[in-house]
Amino acid sequence: MDEGVCAVRPGTDVAGHARLLAGIHDAVLAGRPPASAPRLLVERSWRRVAAQGVDPDRPPAPDPVGVAEVERRRTTCRLREVLPELRGALTSVAEDALHLMVVTDADGVVLWREGARRVRHRADSLGFTEGATWSEPAIGSNAIGTALAEAAPVQMFAAEHFVRSHHTWTCTAYPVHDPRSGELLGIVDVSGPAETVHPMTVALVGTSVRLAEAVLWQRHETRLEALRQISGSLLSGVGAGLVVDDHGWVAAQSGVTGIDRVAAPRQGVPVAVRGVGACEPEPVPGGWLLRPSRRENLRLILETDPPRAIVEGSVRWTHPLGRRQADLLRLIATAGPAGVSAAQLSETLYGDRTHLVTVRAELSRLRKLVGGLLLARPYRIAPGVDVVLMQP
Repeated sequence: MDEGVCAVRPGTDVAGHARLLAGIHDAVLAGRPPASAPRLLVERSWRRVAAQGVDPDRPPAPDPVGVAEVERRRTTCRLREVLPELRGALTSVAEDALHLMVVTDADGVVLWREGARRVRHRADSLGFTEGATWSEPAIGSNAIGTALAEAAPVQMFAAEHFVRSHHTWTCTAYPVHDPRSGELLGIVDVSGPAETVHPMTVALVGTSVRLAEAVLWQRHETRLEALRQISGSLLSGVGAGLVVDDHGWVAAQSGVTGIDRVAAPRQGVPVAVRGVGACEPEPVPGGWLLRPSRRENLRLILETDPPRAIVEGSVRWTHPLGRRQADLLRLIATAGPAGVSAAQLSETLYGDRTHLVTVRAELSRLRKLVGGLLLARPYRIAPGVDVVLMQP
């Protein structure tokens, strides 16, 4: 059990602690010194939502997306694959404990909500329904939104919520990541009346999330094994080459060794492979065959007006960029082979390290755009790629 995540400790007088938090909340919002400081995580969240203009007494009215959009998001969200495991671990427990199990996508949009009927009715009155966006800018400090902002698990109790109408609630939220790519898939949350708060909920939700991620990894391994079954014929006579899945995980390789993963392939965009150079991706059932291209090195030209990336290889590609994407790519390029972390990029662009979700989302889009030229963990330009930075 992580004491840094838990909002209450075992044996806490819940009613008394709720009164203490209410006094802290009132004092901080009135600009008076509180009797004791809020948790650092809560303090950071309150500062963010106050700066975003959230009113603790009149929060924005929830404006849920429509039924069709909820269904579209459900279809594309990979957490759909592990709903049976999450339901098996959490739904019956939530019902017995007068809680809800809630699953959101990476934007904080509620896609599934199950649990005690009485609590569902209470949630309805707050707009905590399918299709509602439960991020910090939309609804203030809450476990789901704060877990997104902090990129970490969060339990929030009573007046730790910024908006007063949420003070009768407790919620525990964990981010779920794709074990293949590290991409944030969404949030799993257990919420209920404040008086039902329990520190063991943190362990329960955390264990359920780890189970879901393990199931996703097992299915990834199954897909890789299917690729291995056909890789022999694909690599026959190729010389140096690899068979990889859609996320760049290597199922088989020929003429090279020790490569576990490359950037996610895209049709027509060369992938940089250590020891091989630029490779052209060819689609095969369940993945891609990577063969060496006719040119060993690629050239990445970053222009500023208008912002765009030009890739020169056996052919020439031009990728228009947003201003933020251009800034990120230029920072990564100037960092050199050592690369740079998402936290460092957040600090450089925003002056602090609290914008990790925004930076990672933009980098995910950028990697899809330029393919194997941009590597992660840390973020860096792939070896064998010559970079030219055009001056404004």
